[in-house]
Amino acid sequence: MSQSLLAKITALGTYVPPRVLTNHDFEKMVDTSDEWILTRTGIRERHMVDKGVATSDLAVEAAKCALAERGIDAGGIEVILVATVTPDMLFPSTACLVQHKLGIKGAWGFDLSAACSAFVYALQAGAQFIISGTHKKVMVIGSDVMTSILDYTDRATCILFGDGAGAVILEPSEDGNGILDFEHEIDGSGACSLYMPGGGSLHPSTQETVEKKMHFVHQDGQAVFKYAVRKMGEVCETLLKRNGITAADIDCFIPHQANQRIIRATADRLGLKPERVIINIDRYGNTTAGTIPLAMQTAREEGRLKKGDLVLLASVGAGFTVGATLLRWTI
Repeated sequence: MSQSLLAKITALGTYVPPRVLTNHDFEKMVDTSDEWILTRTGIRERHMVDKGVATSDLAVEAAKCALAERGIDAGGIEVILVATVTPDMLFPSTACLVQHKLGIKGAWGFDLSAACSAFVYALQAGAQFIISGTHKKVMVIGSDVMTSILDYTDRATCILFGDGAGAVILEPSEDGNGILDFEHEIDGSGACSLYMPGGGSLHPSTQETVEKKMHFVHQDGQAVFKYAVRKMGEVCETLLKRNGITAADIDCFIPHQANQRIIRATADRLGLKPERVIINIDRYGNTTAGTIPLAMQTAREEGRLKKGDLVLLASVGAGFTVGATLLRWTI
């Protein structure tokens, strides 16, 4: 980016519901085993909401944590962007519900749907409001209740996902630190590889769509895996090359947590040392828009993400969507 004014992250907050679903729990539900799940995905457990807890509830808890870290009240937030593929309802937007629950007056916002790339997409959208000078405090939230759209008789998908949320506050930076550059891409030819067919204008909700389980996640695992392994590495290489840096310059790589093998393959392709790669999929599973902020928090807790570090974010999601972000960590 050539702008003198950049957006920087000034606070981070995360939240996962307390209920935990382990691989051993799944052994009692579907034909699978702890070893099968762990070796293929890297997941040991994931968090799951109780009945009646929605995406906005997780988002609000994460937002409160971010506000507390920044030491400000919610009234200072001007824009709310909620990255999610599991909104509380089709409308109003989850951003509206979050605004109301936080008691913010005078803010505006919207939801952004890009599946597992939604957080990095929303992060960049939020940054543009800062760079343009139109706003000084933007809240970006990645929140999903994936367990609300899973078929717990389908072992290929139900074992993969968990619920969780993360929120960051974006503010202006004029010292050259913050969100430095990004590379995004969408490829709709992959739409049939990972999708939820029911509930939209193409297949409105009917008794038939419910009976055919069209309101659950459908996935061609092999197609998604192959695309993710290839594209996550490609988009990162493009971003690094454009900025004249190499993997050796990256202090912390925070990828979307979909599958440990995808993460490892990308890290190996880029030549990243294992100690610089953040993996927490074993604890949370794939929380979709929540994975990257949750991984940011893990990196901080483990002392592997510090102020001044050069950070690379990367994601691939349904759509297909692809995204990578280069930033200087500022908190």
